[in-house]
Amino acid sequence: MASTALRRLKWEKFRFLNNLSKRKNNCNQNHTRTICQRKTNQYICHSQLVCCRTFHSSPVCHELVQFKLADIGEGIREVQLKEWFVKVGDHVSQFDSICEVQSDKATVTITSRYKGIISKLYYDVDDIALVSKPLVDIETDADSPGTTQSSPSSSEVSSSSSDDEHSMQRIRGQKVLATPAVRRLAMENKIKLSDVEATGKDGRILKDDILKYMEDPSVGKQAKSKAPLATPPAVSVEPSKPAPVVSTTPIQPRITLPVGKDHTEKIKGMRKAMVKTMTEANNIPTFGYDDEIDMSALVELRSKVKAITDEKGVKFSYMPIIMKAVSMALTEFPMLNASVDKTCENITYKAVHNIGIAMDTQDGLIVPNVKNVQSLSIFELAAELNRLQSLGLAGKLGTSDLSGGTFSLSNIGAIGGTYARPVILPPEVSIGALGKIQALPRYDNHGNIVKKNIMCVSWSADHRVIEGAYMARFSNLLKSFLENPGLIMLYLR
Repeated sequence: MASTALRRLKWEKFRFLNNLSKRKNNCNQNHTRTICQRKTNQYICHSQLVCCRTFHSSPVCHELVQFKLADIGEGIREVQLKEWFVKVGDHVSQFDSICEVQSDKATVTITSRYKGIISKLYYDVDDIALVSKPLVDIETDADSPGTTQSSPSSSEVSSSSSDDEHSMQRIRGQKVLATPAVRRLAMENKIKLSDVEATGKDGRILKDDILKYMEDPSVGKQAKSKAPLATPPAVSVEPSKPAPVVSTTPIQPRITLPVGKDHTEKIKGMRKAMVKTMTEANNIPTFGYDDEIDMSALVELRSKVKAITDEKGVKFSYMPIIMKAVSMALTEFPMLNASVDKTCENITYKAVHNIGIAMDTQDGLIVPNVKNVQSLSIFELAAELNRLQSLGLAGKLGTSDLSGGTFSLSNIGAIGGTYARPVILPPEVSIGALGKIQALPRYDNHGNIVKKNIMCVSWSADHRVIEGAYMARFSNLLKSFLENPGLIMLYLR
């Protein structure tokens, strides 16, 4: 009986190994080797389950993924890392914000494509990050896209979620919320953001908070906490003093000490882009043309329609009317709305009027442009200018807002200038600067001195393709539109 049972056991083992070998040969998928607790090692396919009386275990694999900085377009190869939203050990999900970077054209928030734990940061704040190079390392979770792992137990899920919530609360407790422009303003004035009292939403520090702290540091957090209690002044009776003795010793010159220390910083961000653009512009032979425009009729027109635009929540300045008049004049003088290549062998006449407006921001000079001015109404131009100005002050202008310009205007008069010498932005061929509107005495047609609202305009053009007479005729046509706003309505298309 014993020998019969032994032969049957060997036969069953032979059949088991034979079937297992057939299943291995018929499977086209990748095989995973599993070491069982028994003495034999076998290959088991995941697509076919083999019953076994013994238990086995395999570790859960966490794939380490290098999250690389993707191409953000416009030929940008490097960006400046402005702020990290995560640190090593933090848990991130898909579409969570990882960091904020700034190129020479726009500020972009980078989001995660994976779900997992941050294991390494490749850059520090203000470092230069390269496109297509690793930004962070992420240990992907079992349920992250591209991985297939068994789900953890409910106790593990609850403990990990509680740890993540505690970590996020800890980050919120330490992190100071502020835009890049506000951080730069604080850095330039050597102000610690932790000392400034925040008045924005969710504890965000605003530009006004920095300016208020610069005027009176006592409004800060530490100054308030360390302020001593007010005590009544002590009343003391001063004894009579003897007459002062006049010294005959010559007064020694006072030794003065320098205030602060020199420091050097790297040019980056928007200012780095300005260096590149102005260096190219220096190779353009430029001529200037200046003129005066009587804006009295336009001042009266704006005063009548401003109340209507205010009701609709749109700030209405002279710029939308000027832009529309410039677009109408460019239709008659299309060479000013053109571009040339670097060797100035070809000139391209632009079909659309994308007029750029120079803006002074904390990060430097930027020139966003309004697209298709020739097709927009004056009210639509005012609304678009409001949008660009708001994004520019917040440092959130996109690449599309900063590219594709065909003609530019600089509103230097908003700061207080009259005449200027604007610099052409390659590959454009012309640019204009608008001075402030001044109340000045002028002669009328009858020889009488009257009050006029005068605005000075300054034009610069590429003398390789634009003649002085061509620019003068363009300026005269624009002048007729602005001095007689009714002509804008007459020729408006």
